[in-house]
Amino acid sequence: MQRVHAKDLTQFPRMSRPPLSRRTRAGRVALVGRANVGKSTLFNAIVGESLAITSAHPQTTRQIVRGVLTRDDAQFVLMDTPGLHPAKSKLGLRMNEAARAAARGADATVLLVEAPVDGRADARLEADIAAVGDLVGPSTVVAITKIDRLADKSRLLPMSSAVEQRLGTQRIVPVSARKSDGIARLLGEVRLLLPSQPFLFDEDTLTDQPARFFVAELVREQMLKHLRQEIPHGVAVVVDRFEESGKVTRIDVTVHVLREAHKKIVIGSGGSMMKAIGSAARGRIEALLSQRVHLRLWVRATPGWMEDEAMLRALGYARAEGS
Repeated sequence: MQRVHAKDLTQFPRMSRPPLSRRTRAGRVALVGRANVGKSTLFNAIVGESLAITSAHPQTTRQIVRGVLTRDDAQFVLMDTPGLHPAKSKLGLRMNEAARAAARGADATVLLVEAPVDGRADARLEADIAAVGDLVGPSTVVAITKIDRLADKSRLLPMSSAVEQRLGTQRIVPVSARKSDGIARLLGEVRLLLPSQPFLFDEDTLTDQPARFFVAELVREQMLKHLRQEIPHGVAVVVDRFEESGKVTRIDVTVHVLREAHKKIVIGSGGSMMKAIGSAARGRIEALLSQRVHLRLWVRATPGWMEDEAMLRALGYARAEGS
């Protein structure tokens, strides 16, 4: 998979038209599941690039992240979705709406459930099924994730039987995204569900989302890694300036937090925390764009932004269509 360049990300790719003699399949594939079940890790493993940010924090993914994988005669337009969870804010409701809308509009849906450490169906499986059960349909594949935690894979058989019985599907694939185990089989199952049609994008396309989107996500990723647990949930990142000039891309970013006290924590003593976040984010952004980056960060206290409709729209968390 080729590395993403700024020019590849800032323009929507041309629609591809393979020769009529070549029979191809192409379609949208939504990865859906409860929070922290491993969607983003699996998404990155499939597309071959770290497009979706990951962290130990729940609800890391807030918006749909799209990646394109073209393999032989099939093109998978993958959508990493926010984790389904009991929403406690309007932002949480928007995240759940986005995930369900992606599943309803997809040509195929991969529902993720987490393998228990001992291989037996337990309360986590019940929670996974409760979150995604209503999304099961004829174009659904169930992926049992994190199977690398099991030394004896035969212990997955009881869980697979429970999933088949509860969800009524035999398309069940155990996978380990970290070890790339089961991914080929998963794609094989999904391929059978894609419509027979020309590719939707050129074969070398990795994503159709703009660089600004990924810049904001990479800054937020570093905040998740550097800050105390209660802070990142109240953080929103906006790219105010993205200017390519010669060999350097200049980027200005505003970080919104819920409280003035959080602003002080994000800045840190003498600006130390902000410097650490900015330095780490800049490195990730330069790797993504394959270009030098001059990154400037500002922090702003914006109380109540997670409940404010106008702010949610301005920050990119608009309601999903049909919600």
